[in-house]
Amino acid sequence: MTTNRSIGFIAAALMAAGTTTALCCREALARGPAQGETAASASTDSPPRPLQVLADARPWLTGPAPSLRGKVVVVNFWTYSCINSLRALPYLRAWEARYGDKGLAVIGVHAPEFDFEHDPAKVRAATQALGVAYPNLQDNAFAAWRAFGNEGWPGFFFIDAHGRLRGYTVGEGNYAEAERLIRKLLDEAGHDTSDVPIAPVEATGVEAQADWASLRSPEAYIGYAKAQGMASPGGLARDASKTYAPASLLPLNRWDLAGSWRVSREFARLDKAGGAIGFHFHARDAHAVLGAPADGQPVRFRVTIDGKAPGADHGTDTDAAGWGELRQDRLYQLVRQHGTVTDRTVRIEFSRPGVRAYSFTFG
Repeated sequence: MTTNRSIGFIAAALMAAGTTTALCCREALARGPAQGETAASASTDSPPRPLQVLADARPWLTGPAPSLRGKVVVVNFWTYSCINSLRALPYLRAWEARYGDKGLAVIGVHAPEFDFEHDPAKVRAATQALGVAYPNLQDNAFAAWRAFGNEGWPGFFFIDAHGRLRGYTVGEGNYAEAERLIRKLLDEAGHDTSDVPIAPVEATGVEAQADWASLRSPEAYIGYAKAQGMASPGGLARDASKTYAPASLLPLNRWDLAGSWRVSREFARLDKAGGAIGFHFHARDAHAVLGAPADGQPVRFRVTIDGKAPGADHGTDTDAAGWGELRQDRLYQLVRQHGTVTDRTVRIEFSRPGVRAYSFTFG
């Protein structure tokens, strides 16, 4: 599913668009316009001005709206629990570091997917933890998203020093092409970029690029509004507590629940301690978007792979024994396989109730 593009942006946007490798949560694009509303389209005789859209937008998480007049601007639409958005951050930080004193401004537009991402305090904490120092706009109503005609997370718009949109790409990939366009726009504006070397961008942890050749598992939502592939006997009970049993056989790209859970539109909430959620996947990395209990107290969880401690295949948010701690509402990396990637079953068991499980993502 896609939203309608703002007509005034289409022609210029396609100049730099190319093949993308991944698009985060494409089916979630229906959240862009308000419920029951179609995406706004700009008048063809009065196309939107991207810098004016940003100047008029509110609220900015970093103070007043930044001054962008005369600058080359990269606008990144993202959301902090999206793995595709997170894997783009090293490139955005690198571009700001390389070209910030050459007239480049990087702007983040945080357009939330899940309800918890609407909280500006949580977004500020996430940007600090992720080292995102450039200005960020909180776009809870998707007003900037619609005005720009964005189509997914992460989305990238490239604006020249005269305020004209010169390029657009959506999804991961095309970073080398994007940097070449940035240099071209800066050179056009009179900023010599020849003394700035183009070097590989190093990314570690959850931000490391996916192992695309081995990735055979799609994103999976847990809330019933978008849930697919649930394998526990009897299926999901909507908005009611139910005691679930794990599937006797969990096929590839299917998931199950164990214990007492209440499944709502967006997430499943654990009602009693000792519950678990599992997924049979094929990918180097496995992640889960998890939410902390309402009391704000941390929750210990344990991850197993095929029923055993992960050892060297643990993720950045777990140790070799599989233990991790849930404190914030965010994406947690559970598994990073080393060596040959094979089909595995990851299972997370929680020590306390109140935990919310939103989705699984892979890389």
